[in-house]
Amino acid sequence: MSAAGRRWDAGRVLEKFNPAGVHDPAGYSHVTISSAGRLAHFAGQCPLDLDGVVVGAPGDYDAQTDQVIANCLTVLDAAGVTPADVVRSIIYVVSTDSVVLADVWRRLNASPLAPAFTTASTLLGVTALGYGGQLVEVDLTAAL
Repeated sequence: MSAAGRRWDAGRVLEKFNPAGVHDPAGYSHVTISSAGRLAHFAGQCPLDLDGVVVGAPGDYDAQTDQVIANCLTVLDAAGVTPADVVRSIIYVVSTDSVVLADVWRRLNASPLAPAFTTASTLLGVTALGYGGQLVEVDLTAAL
């Protein structure tokens, strides 16, 4: 259905859809529209523990992804929102291997943070992130 053919439901906070003419995505939506008047923009959440140390052994994507999930849930809660209120996510993974990226994507989507990735999401393989040994980072925007 084209955007012009849809009616906006003013009672909905988030409207997610995939317009005709683009591929059917795996678990996320091409378009997310928020009727919220305010947005919370969160800093990219890194795999740092409370002491500011990157978690996991070198190359441990699972441990780092789990810490990023925990940190995301903490900052969302602090702002009074849930993963279901996220309107945009960007996931950064230090790898050029699509299997590694897909593994991180699957782990995120098997976690309590999963509803955050049903809206407009982007998964990127990058060459480096800000902290030495850092492999994963998640950037979120949520509707208040």
